[in-house]
Amino acid sequence: MVDYVESEANVDMDLYAVLAHLVAERKRIDDLIRALEALQEKHAANGGDLAQSRRGRKFMSPEERQEVSRRMQRYWEGRRAAQSNAQPDENVESE
Repeated sequence: MVDYVESEANVDMDLYAVLAHLVAERKRIDDLIRALEALQEKHAANGGDLAQSRRGRKFMSPEERQEVSRRMQRYWEGRRAAQSNAQPDENVESE
C-alpha cells in the first residue's frame, strides 16, 4: 500500500510540473501572438502590405526571363563588336 501512495505522489508532482510547463509555454505563445499582431498593425498603419514587403530574389515570369535573355544577347553582341573594332590588326606592323 505504501508503494501505491508514493507512486501516486510522484504522479501528482509530475502532473504539476507538466501543467506549470504548459502554462509557461502558453504565456510565451500568447506573447508572440501579441507581438506579431502589433507588427501587423504597425505595418498596416504605414500603408504597407506584408506580402509586398518581401525581400530577396525577384522571381520572373517566363516572358520577363525571355526579354532579359534577348536584352543580354544584344548587349554581348555589342560588346563583341566594339571589342573587335577596337583591336588593331595583329598582322600589321606599327612603326
